[in-house]
Amino acid sequence: MIRSELVQHLAETNPGLSTREVEAIVSTFFDEIVRRLAEDGRVELRGFGAFSTRARDARTGRNPRTGEVVEVTAKRVPYFKPGKEMRQRLNV
Repeated sequence: MIRSELVQHLAETNPGLSTREVEAIVSTFFDEIVRRLAEDGRVELRGFGAFSTRARDARTGRNPRTGEVVEVTAKRVPYFKPGKEMRQRLNV
């Protein structure tokens, strides 16, 4: 499911909200998750899972096209850990 499909589904299941209102809600929801992760925080949605970041060290990599050695800087990457309830529902 892509974002537009999510917005459409939510708008259909909530007839009291317009598509524009649902889009604003979805945007706010995702923006807040990203904002919190950018602050090096964690977002936990009970029964669904937890979003956090993990640090990756600097390393030497290779350009797959040319084989040239390139330096890859240290960075933080998003990480998602599914909750217990989600894992159980996926493995029914």
